[in-house]
Amino acid sequence: MSAEEHKVVVRRFIDEVFVKGNADAVDKLVTHDFTPHSWGAMPPGVEPLKQATRRVHGGLTGVSMKIEDMIAEEDKVAVRLTAHGTHDGEFMGLPASGKAYTISETHIFHMRDGKIADHCRDADMLGMMRQLGALPQPKGTKTT
Repeated sequence: MSAEEHKVVVRRFIDEVFVKGNADAVDKLVTHDFTPHSWGAMPPGVEPLKQATRRVHGGLTGVSMKIEDMIAEEDKVAVRLTAHGTHDGEFMGLPASGKAYTISETHIFHMRDGKIADHCRDADMLGMMRQLGALPQPKGTKTT
Protein backbone atom coordinates (compact mmCIF):
# COMPACT_ATOMS: atom_id res chain seq x y z
CA MET A 1 0.00 0.00 0.00
CA SER A 2 1.06 3.56 -0.59
CA ALA A 3 1.54 6.15 2.14
CA GLU A 4 -1.70 7.82 1.00
CA GLU A 5 -3.59 4.53 1.34
CA HIS A 6 -2.15 4.12 4.85
CA LYS A 7 -3.51 7.56 5.72
CA VAL A 8 -6.99 6.47 4.63
CA VAL A 9 -6.85 3.46 6.98
CA VAL A 10 -5.63 5.61 9.90
CA ARG A 11 -8.35 8.23 9.32
CA ARG A 12 -10.95 5.48 9.32
CA PHE A 13 -9.49 4.00 12.52
CA ILE A 14 -9.57 7.37 14.29
CA ASP A 15 -13.16 7.98 13.19
CA GLU A 16 -14.58 4.49 13.74
CA VAL A 17 -12.66 3.35 16.83
CA PHE A 18 -11.50 6.45 18.70
CA VAL A 19 -14.41 8.80 17.92
CA LYS A 20 -17.42 6.50 17.42
CA GLY A 21 -16.26 3.70 19.73
CA ASN A 22 -17.10 1.06 17.13
CA ALA A 23 -15.29 -1.98 18.54
CA ASP A 24 -16.44 -4.10 15.58
CA ALA A 25 -14.36 -1.93 13.21
CA VAL A 26 -11.21 -3.11 14.99
CA ASP A 27 -11.30 -6.45 13.13
CA LYS A 28 -11.12 -4.68 9.77
CA LEU A 29 -8.50 -2.09 10.68
CA VAL A 30 -5.83 -3.73 12.84
CA THR A 31 -3.69 -6.85 12.59
CA HIS A 32 -4.51 -9.87 14.78
CA ASP A 33 -1.36 -9.16 16.82
CA PHE A 34 -1.93 -5.39 17.14
CA THR A 35 0.41 -3.99 19.81
CA PRO A 36 -0.29 -0.81 21.80
CA HIS A 37 2.76 0.91 23.25
CA SER A 38 1.22 3.61 25.39
CA TRP A 39 -1.93 2.39 27.15
CA GLY A 40 -0.40 0.89 30.25
CA ALA A 41 -0.39 -2.86 30.70
CA MET A 42 -2.68 -3.66 27.79
CA PRO A 43 -1.70 -6.93 26.08
CA PRO A 44 -1.41 -7.19 22.31
CA GLY A 45 -4.28 -8.44 20.19
CA VAL A 46 -7.68 -7.46 18.84
CA GLU A 47 -9.79 -8.34 21.89
CA PRO A 48 -7.90 -6.14 24.39
CA LEU A 49 -8.30 -3.20 21.97
CA LYS A 50 -12.03 -3.87 21.66
CA GLN A 51 -12.36 -4.01 25.45
CA ALA A 52 -10.43 -0.75 25.84
CA THR A 53 -12.62 0.92 23.21
CA ARG A 54 -15.80 -0.13 25.04
CA ARG A 55 -14.36 0.95 28.40
CA VAL A 56 -13.34 4.41 27.17
CA HIS A 57 -16.66 5.03 25.42
CA GLY A 58 -18.49 3.88 28.55
CA GLY A 59 -17.00 6.88 30.35
CA LEU A 60 -16.89 9.54 27.64
CA THR A 61 -19.54 11.09 25.41
CA GLY A 62 -19.38 13.67 22.67
CA VAL A 63 -15.96 12.46 21.61
CA SER A 64 -14.39 14.33 18.71
CA MET A 65 -10.93 14.39 17.22
CA LYS A 66 -9.82 17.07 14.80
CA ILE A 67 -6.81 16.01 12.78
CA GLU A 68 -4.40 18.94 12.67
CA ASP A 69 -1.54 17.19 10.83
CA MET A 70 -1.08 13.79 9.21
CA ILE A 71 2.24 12.70 7.77
CA ALA A 72 2.92 9.32 6.19
CA GLU A 73 6.18 7.78 5.12
CA GLU A 74 6.68 4.17 4.10
CA ASP A 75 4.87 2.07 6.72
CA LYS A 76 4.31 4.76 9.37
CA VAL A 77 1.64 7.42 9.80
CA ALA A 78 2.00 10.25 12.32
CA VAL A 79 -1.03 12.24 13.44
CA ARG A 80 -1.33 15.36 15.58
CA LEU A 81 -4.88 16.02 16.68
CA THR A 82 -7.11 17.86 19.11
CA ALA A 83 -9.32 15.56 21.17
CA HIS A 84 -12.49 16.56 22.99
CA GLY A 85 -15.01 14.70 25.10
CA THR A 86 -17.27 14.87 28.13
CA HIS A 87 -16.70 12.71 31.20
CA ASP A 88 -20.18 11.22 31.76
CA GLY A 89 -19.26 7.81 33.19
CA GLU A 90 -16.42 6.05 34.98
CA PHE A 91 -13.17 6.78 33.18
CA MET A 92 -9.64 5.87 34.28
CA GLY A 93 -10.98 5.03 37.72
CA LEU A 94 -12.71 8.39 38.12
CA PRO A 95 -16.46 8.69 38.69
CA ALA A 96 -18.37 10.81 36.18
CA SER A 97 -17.70 14.54 36.58
CA GLY A 98 -19.87 15.86 33.75
CA LYS A 99 -16.91 18.03 32.74
CA ALA A 100 -15.54 18.39 29.23
CA TYR A 101 -11.90 18.33 28.18
CA THR A 102 -9.92 19.41 25.12
CA ILE A 103 -6.35 18.19 24.75
CA SER A 104 -3.65 17.67 22.15
CA GLU A 105 -2.51 14.19 21.18
CA THR A 106 0.18 12.78 18.91
CA HIS A 107 -0.16 9.27 17.47
CA ILE A 108 2.21 7.10 15.46
CA PHE A 109 0.74 4.13 13.63
CA HIS A 110 2.86 1.34 12.14
CA MET A 111 1.17 -0.33 9.18
CA ARG A 112 1.49 -3.91 7.95
CA ASP A 113 -0.45 -5.52 5.10
CA GLY A 114 -2.87 -2.59 4.91
CA LYS A 115 -3.73 -2.67 8.62
CA ILE A 116 -2.47 -1.03 11.79
CA ALA A 117 0.08 -3.31 13.48
CA ASP A 118 1.09 -1.12 16.40
CA HIS A 119 0.40 2.27 17.89
CA CYS A 120 2.13 4.83 20.11
CA ARG A 121 0.38 7.83 21.62
CA ASP A 122 1.44 10.86 23.57
CA ALA A 123 -1.40 12.92 25.04
CA ASP A 124 -1.78 15.80 27.45
CA MET A 125 -3.12 13.59 30.25
CA LEU A 126 -2.13 16.14 32.91
CA GLY A 127 -4.25 18.74 31.14
CA MET A 128 -7.12 16.26 30.84
CA MET A 129 -7.03 15.38 34.55
CA ARG A 130 -7.00 19.06 35.48
CA GLN A 131 -9.93 19.82 33.19
CA LEU A 132 -11.90 16.89 34.63
CA GLY A 133 -11.25 18.14 38.17
CA ALA A 134 -9.13 15.14 39.20
CA LEU A 135 -6.08 17.38 39.77
CA PRO A 136 -5.86 20.99 40.89
CA GLN A 137 -5.23 23.79 38.45
CA PRO A 138 -1.86 25.52 38.79
CA LYS A 139 -1.96 28.61 40.98
CA GLY A 140 -2.89 31.76 39.12
CA THR A 141 -4.83 30.06 36.31
CA LYS A 142 -8.50 30.53 35.55
CA THR A 143 -10.89 27.59 35.43
CA THR A 144 -13.81 27.45 33.06
